[in-house]
Amino acid sequence: MFSVGDVPDQLRRVGPADLAQTTVESSTRSRRVAAVSARARLVAIAATTLLAGGCGTLDDPVKDRWESRTEFSSCGEVSLAQGEEMQKQAVREIACLRRALKSGNGAELKVASPTVEGDPIREYYRLTPRATLEVYTDGTVDRYSDQKWSFAECYTPEWLAEISCDQ
Repeated sequence: MFSVGDVPDQLRRVGPADLAQTTVESSTRSRRVAAVSARARLVAIAATTLLAGGCGTLDDPVKDRWESRTEFSSCGEVSLAQGEEMQKQAVREIACLRRALKSGNGAELKVASPTVEGDPIREYYRLTPRATLEVYTDGTVDRYSDQKWSFAECYTPEWLAEISCDQ
């Protein structure tokens, strides 16, 4: 029949030494695949963290617009409790905005108030030199909202404490 030399290597009988070598190679290969897989997972996690952490793709464009604005003179900050009305609690601050409106200067007012459920909402009233009132609302800590910033704009506002700008 055939001698061992006549049989191609692939058809030879596998002995214990061959099995041991195959097992070591297989084990080494498995460790390499696991290491590559772990590295790939770490890279994916790092990339996701970077994107979510501020590389720009998940940022809120309204918040970005607020943060990159040219600041105007401040009319202060008002913190309202549940049920308090701005026109009663912020008389000086509203007067400041009215003066800015009459003089053609820009001004800003920050207002914090609770939602019906008690979550804080921050609004930023920004009167521009063009007599436009911009209202930025930070709803990121209101658990019943969309967790985003919103923006509204009024042209030639008449009464700043009762703003109803179209969104």
